[in-house]
Amino acid sequence: MTSALFLGFVAVMTTYVVTLIGHYINRRAALRVLAGLVVWFLYTGVMALCGVFRNSAMRPPGIAFLLAPVLLFLTFFIVRPSATASAVAAFPLWLILATQSFRIGVELFLHQLWIAGLIPRMLTFRGANVDIYIGLSAPLIAWLSTRGRWGLKLGYAWSVLGLLALLNVVVRAVLTAPGPLNLIHAEIPDRMLGTFPFPLIPGFFVPLAVVLHVLAMRSIRDSLAKA
Repeated sequence: MTSALFLGFVAVMTTYVVTLIGHYINRRAALRVLAGLVVWFLYTGVMALCGVFRNSAMRPPGIAFLLAPVLLFLTFFIVRPSATASAVAAFPLWLILATQSFRIGVELFLHQLWIAGLIPRMLTFRGANVDIYIGLSAPLIAWLSTRGRWGLKLGYAWSVLGLLALLNVVVRAVLTAPGPLNLIHAEIPDRMLGTFPFPLIPGFFVPLAVVLHVLAMRSIRDSLAKA
């Protein structure tokens, strides 16, 4: 049941993202993003179902085949301002910030995975994961960002905190997963990364959150420079 609901959530967020790109940029860009996501989802699904991601005996360990492409994408996205210029100019800042509310849903699924014994408690909002507070505060921060220069500065600081919250849970997830990087010995290991379809949490939702934060920070920086 949780898997089906999660796949539905992935589908809803994918539709939302592609629709926004089609509306604010153009249809061709939306179709390219959709095609890329479909290929990525197929890759992630096949690798998870074949047991690659949970194979810690491989060298490199199977988890690398999930995390390496994500890191390469984010590195390209962050170090190439030209890759975000059109998006920064096209999307309203308040919408970029408000979209981070999707993290509430992700945190609720993580809570269910803890109940199912797939992740340790520290990866949930009942443990050391504070990411749900970023999602809950997103609508307020989005509104405050329209209130002037002080709202923009608050939105920038909030985005930095959001990135730190993501880093916190991602590092804990990696260090509690079976394999050579299992340096945190929690009550149970993190088996989410090897259980389909949940590799899409680090494979789709984490990059989405990072991309939104980067877009917001660059948009705020540009707005403050013009003010």
